[in-house]
Amino acid sequence: MASLRLIDHDAVLAAVSPEQAIERVTEGFKRFACGDWVMPSKVYLDAPPGGDFRAMPARGDGLAIVKWVTSFPGNSAHGMPVVYGTIIVSSAESGEPLALIDGRAVTALRTGAVAPIATRAIAPEGARSVGIIGCGLHGAWVARCMAAAGYGDGVVFDATESLAASLAAEFGWRAGTRAEAAGQDVVCTITPGSEPVVTAADLRPGQHINALGADGPGKSELTPEALDSCLLFCDEWEQASHGGEITGAVARGVVARGDVTELGWLLTGVSSMRRDDKPTLFDSTGLAIQDLAICTALMAKLAAGEIDARSVDL
Repeated sequence: MASLRLIDHDAVLAAVSPEQAIERVTEGFKRFACGDWVMPSKVYLDAPPGGDFRAMPARGDGLAIVKWVTSFPGNSAHGMPVVYGTIIVSSAESGEPLALIDGRAVTALRTGAVAPIATRAIAPEGARSVGIIGCGLHGAWVARCMAAAGYGDGVVFDATESLAASLAAEFGWRAGTRAEAAGQDVVCTITPGSEPVVTAADLRPGQHINALGADGPGKSELTPEALDSCLLFCDEWEQASHGGEITGAVARGVVARGDVTELGWLLTGVSSMRRDDKPTLFDSTGLAIQDLAICTALMAKLAAGEIDARSVDL
């Protein structure tokens, strides 16, 4: 009989700080780029008309995980979370199930962590001011991780003004217009991706964009003209080319494999950062190896007795 340890939402966020999440996810990208960690592309299961389910497996450091996660953007209008998720952690040696972890908290942490990781690797050294477009759950964690990494002051924008005001107050930043947020050194877009929120007129040389909202086919946060003006980076080509910010440009035939640099290549030195007069764009689709990175931290803390998690026998 298998015995699972249960790590709930609050336990995840109490155990892993934004700084630790940044450190762990950075290491995960490196391990994946070097081939030590393995991850097939995520699988989508549409649930018309409101959203979709996603299955995301990965293996590394003696663990194998699968995250079953949702995206139902219309939930917020009913006071429900947009994202639900559960992660099952198993031994990669025996297949024994080890833990069941709240996927919503892990997703928030790893989504937030990738923004400063990409910014450090791609943006000019002097880039400091932050624009946040989209102040929901993931937008808030992007802001927290950017602040933890030393970025700010910030301007935040959300169509729901109360969300922007609350997030701005958390850091002493400012709630502003979409254009003001889009005018900062580093712009992080975390919207449903149903319509563009960054145009070519918003962009300038040396500016860096982290596009984190377009995580499925048909979604985009930049206009085609804005994307065409950027030097391109992504978390992983297969996912990004089929369900990310760059997908439309790939379909139009204006972006090919050689035009996009993966973040892990920069972090491991396989590729070097080249700069020209273009703004830079990082397309984040969300990888299972990022979830695995947070899970390795949680399992280490669990083994050390630093997490109080109850058990359930299956």
